[in-house]
Amino acid sequence: MRRALLPAAALAGALALAGCGSGTDSGSGSSKAELSVSGPYMPQPVSADMAAGFLTISNEGDAKDELTSVTSDVAGHVTMHSTVGGAMEEKSAFAIPAHGQLVFKSGGNHLMFEKLKRKPEQGQKVTLRLTFAKSGALTVEMPVKSATYNPSTGH
Repeated sequence: MRRALLPAAALAGALALAGCGSGTDSGSGSSKAELSVSGPYMPQPVSADMAAGFLTISNEGDAKDELTSVTSDVAGHVTMHSTVGGAMEEKSAFAIPAHGQLVFKSGGNHLMFEKLKRKPEQGQKVTLRLTFAKSGALTVEMPVKSATYNPSTGH
C-alpha cells in the first residue's frame, strides 16, 4: 500500500507545480508592454541629406517600455528629438507608458534621418527598425508622402 501512495503523491506534486507554472506564465504575459505602430510617414525631403519622420507608438500592455534607438536603410543614422517651446533637443530615449502612446508629430517629437544614402521620393517606402528597452525591435514600413502632407490624425 505504501508503494502505491508514493507515486500518487509524486504525481500530485508534479501536477501542483505544473499548475503553478502555467499561472506564472499567464501572469507575466499581462505585465508586458504590447507595442504597435500607426500612422507612419515621411514628408518627401527637400534636402538631399536630411529628412523627418513621424508615427505613433501605442502600448496596450500593463508595463511601460522605452524607445532606445531607431535605424533605417535610407540613413546613415536616425536621431530622436523633442520640441518644446520651439526648441529642438536630441533625446537618447523616449518613455512609452503602459496603456499610453508616444507620438512623433510635426512641431513636437520627431525622427531625423541624417546622412541620407538616397533621397526618398513620394510613393516609396522607407524601412525603420525601432528598438525598445524591454520589447526588442519592431520593423516598420514608412511611406514617403508629399512634402506638404498633413494627415487627418494630426501628425
